Amino acid sequence: MSTRFLPNTRLALHGLLYSCLCWCVIVSATARANDDGSISTFTQGMEQQYGYFPFYYDSSQDKVFLQVPLAPSLFIFQSSLPRGVGSNDLGLDRGQLGKTRLAEFRVHGPRVLLTEKNTRYLAVTDNHAERQSVQEAFAESVLFGFEVVARGPKAVLIDYTPFLYIDIHHIQAKLKELEEGDFEPDVSRSALWPERMKAFPRNTELEARVTYAGPGAGEYVRSVTPEPTAITVHLHHSLIQLPDDDYQPRRFHPNSGFNPGGFQDYAAPLQSGMQNGFINRHRLEKKDPTAALSEPKKPIVYYLDPGVPEPVRTALLDGGRWWNEAFTAIGYQNAFMVRELPAGADPMDVRYNIIQWVHRATRGWSYGYSVADPRTGEILKGHVSLGSLRVRQDMLIAQGLLAPFADSDDSARLLADIETMALNRIRQLSAHEIGHTLGLAHNFAATAQERASVMDYPHPLVVINDAGELSLNEAYSSGMGPWDTFTIAYGYSEFGSRAEEEAGLAALLEQARDQQYEFIADRDARPVDGAHPTAHLWDNGADAEVELQRLTGIRARVLAGFGLDNLADGKPLDQLEPLLVPMYLLHRFQAEAAVKLIGGMHYRYYVKGEGNSDYRPVEATRQNAALTALLTTLEADFLQLPVRLQHLLVPKALGSEDSREDFQSRMGLIQDPITIAEASAQHSLQLMLNPERLNRLRWQHQRDSEIPSPRMLAAQLSETTLHPLRTRDDAISQRIAYLALHQLAQASRNSTTAPEVRAQLEAQLQADAAWLQRYGRRGADTDYLRYLEKRLQHFFTEGEWLDDFTPVSMPPGSPI
Repeated sequence: MSTRFLPNTRLALHGLLYSCLCWCVIVSATARANDDGSISTFTQGMEQQYGYFPFYYDSSQDKVFLQVPLAPSLFIFQSSLPRGVGSNDLGLDRGQLGKTRLAEFRVHGPRVLLTEKNTRYLAVTDNHAERQSVQEAFAESVLFGFEVVARGPKAVLIDYTPFLYIDIHHIQAKLKELEEGDFEPDVSRSALWPERMKAFPRNTELEARVTYAGPGAGEYVRSVTPEPTAITVHLHHSLIQLPDDDYQPRRFHPNSGFNPGGFQDYAAPLQSGMQNGFINRHRLEKKDPTAALSEPKKPIVYYLDPGVPEPVRTALLDGGRWWNEAFTAIGYQNAFMVRELPAGADPMDVRYNIIQWVHRATRGWSYGYSVADPRTGEILKGHVSLGSLRVRQDMLIAQGLLAPFADSDDSARLLADIETMALNRIRQLSAHEIGHTLGLAHNFAATAQERASVMDYPHPLVVINDAGELSLNEAYSSGMGPWDTFTIAYGYSEFGSRAEEEAGLAALLEQARDQQYEFIADRDARPVDGAHPTAHLWDNGADAEVELQRLTGIRARVLAGFGLDNLADGKPLDQLEPLLVPMYLLHRFQAEAAVKLIGGMHYRYYVKGEGNSDYRPVEATRQNAALTALLTTLEADFLQLPVRLQHLLVPKALGSEDSREDFQSRMGLIQDPITIAEASAQHSLQLMLNPERLNRLRWQHQRDSEIPSPRMLAAQLSETTLHPLRTRDDAISQRIAYLALHQLAQASRNSTTAPEVRAQLEAQLQADAAWLQRYGRRGADTDYLRYLEKRLQHFFTEGEWLDDFTPVSMPPGSPI
C-alpha cells in the first residue's frame, strides 16, 4: 500500500504518461485579438464568455460554440445533474455529481475528439517507451466528436451543443435497469440553459435542459412527473483546469479511515506491489509551517444552499463547523469554515464546496461526493446532498416515542424535545456527509466505542431518565469524536519532508492501535454478509446482544403507552400507523447487529509488521446470548400488538393515501395484525438462517463445541416457533411456525448452503415432521399441525415447498 514518488513531482508521476504535448492554455483577451479573424467573424453578434475555455452563445440558433486550443491539454471533465427527478428510488437527485474524468480535446483536421484518458493503468517512469507501452495496452474512450466551424492561429471553434444533449449522466440506462421505462433524449424538446453557462479563469460551466421521452413509465417515474412520457432534467458539464504541481499525494493505508484511490503502476520494481494508492483530500498548508498553531494559506470553505429553511439552516451550519475542532487539534487556526452561499454563486461551479438541500417525493439517502484529480486524489470540490425529508422522519420517530399530545403541562416540553432531537440529528448528518467530501470512509465500529465518530450511522439512543420517563436528551452525540480527530490528523497534518511524513503517519497509526480505535468500513458491516461483532449500521452500545435486550424492553414500554396521545388533534386517525411502524419495529436494526455475533469473527484490517493478528471467532457465551435475544423477537407475545392498538389501526380516511411506509395487509383495506407480525418474524428468520452464517457456525462449532452448530440453532428455532403449537392455536403462533419451517426448508436448498450444513438442517426438518406427526392428534389445532406436516412431507419428496407463498417484507427502515 505504498505510494512511490519521483523527484520531478507530478510531471514525473503522471504527465510523462502521455506521448501528446500536454499544456494548459487560458486564452486571454490579447490572444483572442491576434486571431486571423475567422473565429471573430464567425462569432460576431454572439454573447461571449471569456475564461478557461472561452465560449460563444448564439441565441438566434440556441447553440453554444467552444474555443479549443490547437495544442492538446489535459483537463478534468465533470458531469452533473443540477435539476433531478425527485425520487429516491430512481437515484437521480438535484445536484448529483456524475463521473470525474481526466480528458483532453485533440484536433484532427476538420474534427475535434474529446477523449477520456485511462487513469487506472499507468507507468511512473522516465522511460518514454515504457510509458507508451502501457498507454497503448489499455483503451481510452472518445466521448464525442465535434465539427470545427471556425479557426484561429492557436485555437479552433467547435459546436458544443450536440454534446450537451447526449445522455452523459446515463439516465436512460438507469431507468431501463429499474424497469421504469424506455426513455431517450429528445432534442426537439431540449434547449440550452444560458443563465447557468459561465466561464471563469479555471473552469467553464455549460448546461442544457434535456427532455427524455419514451413509453412504459414505471411507478416511480409516474409518481414524480406531471406527464410520465416526458422527463425533463438539466445536464451540466464542467471543464476544469488541472491544479498546479505543488500538491503532494498522501499514501493510502487500510486503517487510515480514508477511502482509497490510485492506479496500477506497471513500472513498479518487481519486488514491489503494483498498486500505487493514495487518499482523496483537500489541499491544506500552513502559512507558518513552524508554528504550533497557524492559519492556513487557503482555508477549506463549504457553502450552504440558501434554500435551506430555519431552524435546519442553523443546525447544518453548526454540525458542519464541528470539523474545525479536528483541524485545530493538528495545529490549524480557522482552517475549516461553513458559510452561506454568496448571492449569484452557482452551486455547480467547481470553485464552491457545496452543502445542498435536496427534495424528493419520499425520504431517502443523503450523501457526500467530491470532484478529485484522478491522478493524485486532490479534492477540488466537495458536494454534499442532504435529503430534506430526513428531519421530518426523525421527528416522526421522536413523536412515536414521546407521545407529546397528551392534555398535560408536559406537552410543550415534549414537543420542544422532539424538535431538539431532530435538529441534533441534522447536525450529526451535516458533519457525517461533509466528512465523506473530506475523503473519509464510514467507520461502523465507532458506535461501540462510545460513539467515537460522526462517520458511523447512529440510531437514536432512547433511555429511561431518573424520573422513570423515556428521554431523548442523549439521542445523538455532539462534536467530533476521537476517531474523527485521528483521521484528520492522518490526512491533513503537514510535514517538513517525505521522510518526516512517513514517520509521522506511522506514528499516528501506532497511536491509534495503542488507543484501540476500531475501524471497519462498509462491506464488513452489512447485516447479510458481515460477521464483525461491533461494526453495524443504526445500532447502539458496546455489546449488540445486550443492547437488543435493553431495546426490547424499551419497545414493550413504548407499545404499552402508544395511542391517541401520539397524534395531534385534527389529524385523521389513520396517521397513527406511520407513527406506529418504527415503534413496532424499534428492534429491527439492533437485531441486525446482534445476529452478526452468531458465527461472528473478531478482526481488523491487518498489515504485516503492525501488531499481531487477533482473528478469532466471537466467544461462545456471546453467540449464545445473541441467539437467545434474537429468539425473543420470534415469540408470539413479542409480536402481538396490544388489542387496544389493533382497534386504533383504522382504514384510510378519504384523502389519505396508501404508502410503502405502511404495514402490508392480507386483509384488503383492513389492517392485518397477523401479517404485521409476519413481516417482523420473517426479518429475524432471514437474518438467523443466512447460509453464509450457518456455514461459519458449522466450522466454528467444530473448533468449540460451546458455539451452537446449525442443527442446534435450528432446534432452538423450532422450540421457539413450532413447539408452542402444542398449547396455542392463535393465528400469530401458527403464522410464525409456518414461516420458520418454510425458511428452514429454503435455507437447506439454498445453493450457497454447504452440504454438511444442509444435512443438519434436513435432520432438524425431519425431527420437526416427526414432532408434528406425534402431536398431530393432540395439539391445540390438530388440523393445522397436519397441514404443516403435509408441507414438510411434500418438501422431502419433491424438493420444493407446496404453497406458492411469499412472506411479506417490512416497511423500509433505512435511512431512519
